[in-house]
Amino acid sequence: MIDFRYHLVSLTAVFLAVALGIVIGTTQLNGRVLDGLEAQVETLTEQKNSLEAQTESLTDQLTQEDAYDDAVAPLIVANRLVGSSVLLIVTSDDVSAEVVGQTITLLQAAGADLSGTLRLQPEFTDPQNSPELQEYVTGSGLPAGINLPVTDDTPLLVASLMSQVLMRPGDGGEAPPEAARTTVLAGLAALGVVTSDSGEVDSADYALILTAAGFTGEDAEARNQTLVTLAVGLDTAGSGGVVAGDADSGADGGLVAALRADASAATSVSTVNNVDAASGQVAALLALTAERTGQSGNYGVGEDTLPLPPLAP
Repeated sequence: MIDFRYHLVSLTAVFLAVALGIVIGTTQLNGRVLDGLEAQVETLTEQKNSLEAQTESLTDQLTQEDAYDDAVAPLIVANRLVGSSVLLIVTSDDVSAEVVGQTITLLQAAGADLSGTLRLQPEFTDPQNSPELQEYVTGSGLPAGINLPVTDDTPLLVASLMSQVLMRPGDGGEAPPEAARTTVLAGLAALGVVTSDSGEVDSADYALILTAAGFTGEDAEARNQTLVTLAVGLDTAGSGGVVAGDADSGADGGLVAALRADASAATSVSTVNNVDAASGQVAALLALTAERTGQSGNYGVGEDTLPLPPLAP
């Protein structure tokens, strides 16, 4: 009769054999897995290095292209605005000093007379300021000769007032008197809604409005509508208006997007959505020359836009 110890030893031997097999198998499997992982890591490292090289190459190309654009931009716009005056309006501090400076440089290259640079403060578009603004606009302290529309729409009243004192009539009419312009700008400055970067501000044939990031919050639409109304008013009173911003301005909440979405405004005011690039600054200035002949359009990058306005002879 087989002893119980025999069975115990046999079972122990079987378990040891199984355990040994598992250990050996796992060791061999781990070796293969590790080899595979090492190969994958090596492949991924090579791909990473390749992508880094491609990125560096593309960055160099973009830098060269930007440098090229910066170099040729003044040549493209040279003397295209000789005899014309342009008022520059900056809608917020989100517009970089670099963009403002580059735009002014191109205006000078185009031969334009810069009438001045105005900055709109956040209070200008704040609906909470409407009562105070309306009180000023409809008050007795306005210069003689101002004809405002009969309405309680504060943005429309303000746009009408500013347009009448800032813009030279596109039909060749008499330019607004300096005293009226000085009085109105001083009044708006006292309300904290408009400031000037250039001291004295002259009347202008064209208005170029620089903008950037869009508005947020519950009053975003109302704030944008205030600026749309101003842009249309300046465009109508003078020889043309252009609103130029960055990519954010062309997205939801941005002024460029608001103008393009307004069927009426879009037919009169030209827009540019890449003014932070040299090509966009060129587009903005060429859009001014197109406005001279009554042509408005949407320029920049993306759908339903042209890179540049048509080049006049």
